[in-house]
Amino acid sequence: METISIALACTIVGAVISYSTFQRNKGRDIRADTREEADTKAKLDYISRGVDDIKLDNKQRDREMLKMNERLIRVEESVKSAHKRIDGIEEERGVC
Repeated sequence: METISIALACTIVGAVISYSTFQRNKGRDIRADTREEADTKAKLDYISRGVDDIKLDNKQRDREMLKMNERLIRVEESVKSAHKRIDGIEEERGVC
């Protein structure tokens, strides 16, 4: 009977120790998961800000390209007008 009670006591103590170890490790796992999720969220926020910056840069570049296109059209019109005037002067002088 004595060996049964010692064995039963050892089993109960082992179960209590196992349960407490499980609970402690469960808390560590939760903390580790939370830390990983926080790191992932921080990285996603950083990437999101980078994408937003790229979008803003592209919009600015598009505006600059539109301005350059407008200036190019004006320059081409001016050159066309200048060529007509030069052709008129050449015709007046009889050069060709």
